[in-house]
Amino acid sequence: MYKKIKNKFIIIPNYIDSQRIDNFLITKFKDIPKSFIYKILRQGKIKVNKKKVKPKYKIKSQDILYLPLIYIKNIKKNKILPNKQKINFFKKMILFEDKYIIAINKPSGIAVHGGSGINFGIIENFRCLFKKNKFLELVHRIDKETSGILLIAKKRSVLKLLHQQLRENSILKSYVALVKGNYYKNNYGHIKGFLLKKKTNNKIKVIIHNKIGKYSETKFKVIKYYKSMMLLNIIPITGRTHQIRVHMSHIGHPIAYDNRYGDIDFNLNLKKKIGLNRLFLHAQKIKFIHPITNKKICICAPLNNELNNCLLKLNF
Repeated sequence: MYKKIKNKFIIIPNYIDSQRIDNFLITKFKDIPKSFIYKILRQGKIKVNKKKVKPKYKIKSQDILYLPLIYIKNIKKNKILPNKQKINFFKKMILFEDKYIIAINKPSGIAVHGGSGINFGIIENFRCLFKKNKFLELVHRIDKETSGILLIAKKRSVLKLLHQQLRENSILKSYVALVKGNYYKNNYGHIKGFLLKKKTNNKIKVIIHNKIGKYSETKFKVIKYYKSMMLLNIIPITGRTHQIRVHMSHIGHPIAYDNRYGDIDFNLNLKKKIGLNRLFLHAQKIKFIHPITNKKICICAPLNNELNNCLLKLNF
């Protein structure tokens, strides 16, 4: 079975403005794999106002999108059954909810959205399980391996206002991480650099320090010293992909059980001695101005039992 994109021209309506073109297409063509949408964007087959654009291009009202007639295999996705067990599993993640925002404590090992061989992530599950909300969209993203706070907007206007706060760096996010090493001068660090996406020989995407990359900045403070490790409070000033993981590895303090940027021997030793089997990076706190009420919001996500038990073992 094959399916084709029927629309040849799409005129962006007035109520849609400053939304990334990849997110717009993913939302509009929900039954088409995200990987395929990104592929035809990279190939320049989708144009805006007769010009090729990158996936991060933000569409404007009255933009004209050109989509060629493309035939793709009709891929069947596994259905999410909204049973009580699954509903309860996702409801337990919720830390804060009102008419406009949901804040959840995402577990490690679950992607925030589908793609790259994953049919359903956090956002797809929430859309299926809470169908009363016609609009649900991620405000920001965190790595699949990272646990902690994730914001979801219930209205497009709210999403737009929160994105504005992100651009203005008025949303403060802080993380907790266990890293290799047991000393840092003045118990405080400030990392600046330029990060660039690159593919390895195995076609795995990694982030490296490179002058032609995007500017990035991270601050951190030591919470506690252990025998050969440090527990850190980390504040990312910018929000680049894998920023915290790459920055900590770059200064010689890789995060515990980071299989991409970490220390292999250090990770194996942690697994053997204290049973750590996941990345010790947790988005613990977020502060922002509520886009509707204008009240200051501060949300905290507690460490799960696995990470707490890991810290308890390090004390002995």
